[in-house]
Amino acid sequence: MATADPDRPRRGTSRSAGEGRSPARRKPAPSRPKAVDAGSAMTSATEQLTRLLGRLPESVSSLKPIDDGWEAQVEVVELERIPDTTSVLASYRVTLDGQGTLLSFERTRRYTRGMIDRPF
Repeated sequence: MATADPDRPRRGTSRSAGEGRSPARRKPAPSRPKAVDAGSAMTSATEQLTRLLGRLPESVSSLKPIDDGWEAQVEVVELERIPDTTSVLASYRVTLDGQGTLLSFERTRRYTRGMIDRPF
């Protein structure tokens, strides 16, 4: 009687459904770009707006998800004055796609730093 080789599978053993198939037969999953989170979207909005305007953003006053990306309101100092409360700021609406690429921006408001929003 011949001795069984321990490295060789026996005829009677069953394999699981995925075992024994070549991985080359499987179709690769379509690669989709990864969507950015809120923090990355905020950073992306400020960095890209800085390159376009040539001015550093003061702050991001709002950030909200939209159907296929993000929309942010970014405050930018447009004209520095002394005293600082008379400096002119602008609010920009920035639209980003799901990967954080800037699609559009629009200045929505200009105001002095010392101006306070008042209810109507």
